[in-house]
Amino acid sequence: MKPLLIFDGDCQFCLRWIMRWQKITQDKIDYQPYQEAASRFPQISEENFKKSVQLIDSDGTVYQGAEAVLRTLAVSPRTAQLLWCYQHIPFVKLISEFVYRLVASNRKFFSRFLKPAETCGHCSSKTASHAAVRWIFVRAIGVIYLFAFVSLWTQISPLLGRNGILPAQEFLDAVSAKVGFEKFFLLPTLCWLSAGDLFLHLICAAGTLFSIFLIAGIWPASVSFLLWLFYLSIVNIGRDFFSFQWDVLLLETGFLTIFLSPFKRFDKLSESPEPPKPAVWLLRFLLFRLMFFSGFSKLASNDLAWRHLTALLHHYETQPLPTWIAWHVHQFPLWFQKVSAVFMFIIELAVPFFIFSPRKLRLWAYSILILFQLAIILTGNYCFFNLLTIVLCLALLDDQALPGHLQGGSTQKLASGQSPAASDWHRKPVILILVMLLTVSVTQSMDRLFARPRALAPIRFLSELVSPFHLVNGYGLFAVMTLRRPEIIIEGSADGKTWLEYEFKFKPGDVKRRPRFNIPHQPRLDWQMWFAALSNFQTNRWFIRFSEKILKNSKEVLSLMKKNPFPDNPPRYLRAVLYDYHFTDFKTRKLTGAWWVREQKELYAPVMSLKAADQQ
Repeated sequence: MKPLLIFDGDCQFCLRWIMRWQKITQDKIDYQPYQEAASRFPQISEENFKKSVQLIDSDGTVYQGAEAVLRTLAVSPRTAQLLWCYQHIPFVKLISEFVYRLVASNRKFFSRFLKPAETCGHCSSKTASHAAVRWIFVRAIGVIYLFAFVSLWTQISPLLGRNGILPAQEFLDAVSAKVGFEKFFLLPTLCWLSAGDLFLHLICAAGTLFSIFLIAGIWPASVSFLLWLFYLSIVNIGRDFFSFQWDVLLLETGFLTIFLSPFKRFDKLSESPEPPKPAVWLLRFLLFRLMFFSGFSKLASNDLAWRHLTALLHHYETQPLPTWIAWHVHQFPLWFQKVSAVFMFIIELAVPFFIFSPRKLRLWAYSILILFQLAIILTGNYCFFNLLTIVLCLALLDDQALPGHLQGGSTQKLASGQSPAASDWHRKPVILILVMLLTVSVTQSMDRLFARPRALAPIRFLSELVSPFHLVNGYGLFAVMTLRRPEIIIEGSADGKTWLEYEFKFKPGDVKRRPRFNIPHQPRLDWQMWFAALSNFQTNRWFIRFSEKILKNSKEVLSLMKKNPFPDNPPRYLRAVLYDYHFTDFKTRKLTGAWWVREQKELYAPVMSLKAADQQ
């Protein structure tokens, strides 16, 4: 006796899915509506038949819900791994059953997003064109690169220059003293040629110029490679100031963009070729990893604030650079913050699975993810991170989802029976590289889910091979919620008695200064000050260099700050005071005009001064 899947024969939504599953399982599973089969299984109530599908296994065992579906699909080698994930990967069972119950109880609503396979027409995955989406995606990545390089250009000398906080040349000299020829592989960067201020500015200038080239579609393949190489060169020497997830996300996305960019002098929309399908799927998997592991890391950390759904009570005021809208959202009641946390977990843990679903549900996921990123942009400054995530969401679209004037003729080609022009990349080398990246991505994801390495030696070798190039990375922000906001306030004094505050451009300082928007720019010094306040000065050696530059009145470093209370002569003494900052409420802000209230705690570091010889 073959396994039997029993479904609701009066539900059109169920019938559509049964048609799809029959094609996958072929003759290995029998299907029957409960209206005909119920009398044979009196142990199952009619209410349960209506609530979910029921799988009667060959040994008589009854399964229902998501498990019944996955056991049904497991008879096909193509979909057998789904049941394995359900049984072995933490939280997948919980998420799968939740999503199943959500869809099953709202079948009428979700039926709007799904059509039978026979009526999908030109929207089916077999014939859908992505040529116009590819054209838009490549240009959007050019815009992100432009934001990144322009922001970097304004800070490169104070951060990494010869007189900067963390001089790149000193770092490369230290690496050369310890490592031989393999330094070029362990630390791939063009700055081995030179790490002087002029060369660093040339990289930023070239990055800005080539970003404009990519936006214009000029030599897109070559330009995409050069932009990735330029940004990699800076990230690999940036250390503390370039240790952010969006930097490696841009490198990973930028590398895949190389394979989406045609070898042409000019990339025209009307002549846009089809991208390699493996590259499209890798972009989708990258988006999945980014979103899913953001939620997974919060649960895996066992942080009580996330598990009790109270994290958002603290998030808006403790995040690195909140906006003035975050102040208003922080005032919302507890029930709103808890409901928001529930929706966040649904979006980060459940919605990513729709990335691999049929077209209608995939477009639904696209809309939800875009709205989620826009909500984050309104309440927090994360430079180009959310904008880059929005660009990644474009990988969920096909040309038919675009307005007619952006489809570049791909719809007409499909309607006439013509196949869209294929990319001019050589197929075998591209597929080899992309399969290698997919293998490393999947393996690293499994390692994170199981919290222990499971990769075979060849895969570990591949992972180590691509690691210096940041081609596959781990993601997951705010795994542990910060419950208080310590801020470092730097003060200088000429006599050791009267202390004057230095003001940063973006991070909180003056309690009456309104939090502002600064995206897509990232003030990297302000960001590092937030991280430094969460630890101590001994673990932030760059902070000592930064303090030294202030005591010397370094014009380059002080250009990163808003207010220098010692414009003519440097202070004799410097101290860093630790404060606790909190958002005010409506009443306090109305009375005082203050957005923040602060309480002094202790000295972050001992009072510092320079020897007479060092002051010269």
